[in-house]
Amino acid sequence: MRHLLTAAVCAALATPASAFLAQNGLVVRADGSDAFDVAWTGPSGAPDFWCAAGDYAIRGLNLPTATRIFRYDAPRRKGGEGIRFGLDESRAQPTGLLRLQGGRGLTAAYARRFCERSR
Repeated sequence: MRHLLTAAVCAALATPASAFLAQNGLVVRADGSDAFDVAWTGPSGAPDFWCAAGDYAIRGLNLPTATRIFRYDAPRRKGGEGIRFGLDESRAQPTGLLRLQGGRGLTAAYARRFCERSR
């Protein structure tokens, strides 16, 4: 089952780069690899980027809400830089969020919950 899910994700990400507008207004782009980028569009914190990544995984890629998403870029980023996300745990960096239990990555459903705070 996991191999079928991976194949479906790779096929979806392999389509030409097109923009997905997340419900919080951030733009997500797949580049044909196993990753996708959430672009910086003004003052945004880690929760805003996670919201967009979770929304893209669920609505853009039609993945199950339990799918784990991982941040590929290190949390310290320069102003004006977006964040790269993907589904490969071996490439995971810290989330950039305060997490009492540690761990890397979030489920798509948990990430999308950050969208509620931006409404």
